Amino acid sequence: MAREKLGQEELKSALDALGGWTLAADGLSMQRSFVFKNFSEAFAFMTRVAMAAEQLDHHPDWSNVYKTVDVTLNTHDAGGLTELDFKLAKRINSYFGS
Repeated sequence: MAREKLGQEELKSALDALGGWTLAADGLSMQRSFVFKNFSEAFAFMTRVAMAAEQLDHHPDWSNVYKTVDVTLNTHDAGGLTELDFKLAKRINSYFGS
């Protein structure tokens, strides 16, 4: 999987096509919040995402408070967003049902 930082045009196009994710204030990451019915659903979601992250060898920055999971993605060694971030984000969206 390519770990080269996306250019501004590629980044805008990829974000527009993704749905639900926004560019973080730093301009180097993307983020999304996921809200569930309860903690158990949030934790089950995090477990599925963790398995995907391991499979891709690409791990999110995230936090969980009760039924909300906040996720931030970027590729640290590339200094910004890469195709790998979007591949993981698509999987995350599919686990959430969006």
